[in-house]
Amino acid sequence: MRKRFLAPFVLSALFFAACGGGQDKSNSEQSGSGTAQEETAVDTSMVSPGANAPVPKGKALIDDQDCKTCHKVDTKLVGPGYKEVAAKYPNNDETIEMLADKIIKGGSGNWGEVAMLPHPTLAKEDAKEMATYIMSLK
Repeated sequence: MRKRFLAPFVLSALFFAACGGGQDKSNSEQSGSGTAQEETAVDTSMVSPGANAPVPKGKALIDDQDCKTCHKVDTKLVGPGYKEVAAKYPNNDETIEMLADKIIKGGSGNWGEVAMLPHPTLAKEDAKEMATYIMSLK
């Protein structure tokens, strides 16, 4: 009967002993020369540049929709690549408005006979964010 209670007690004691082994900050600050503690250097050699950069809202919206089915950034798939669209049109408010309407209403004729599917549930402001992102790829 005693062995049954002894094992959990010993394991609990080891657990608490392992968790309490940190440095005492007050002792380490007092033993220093009065300057701020040096931070340890972080090795970022394996992280690609821009890996932690925030994703633009327009790109996040595109990723949430079915756009990748027909479009890629650099190359034509079913529809034109985003960079191809950005190169064709001037980057101004009229273009953003026209592209936002095209995203919402769909259509065909500007890039061939294959129709772009409409996205009627997409808010106009979200479509403008998507168009602004596409035009930023120039």
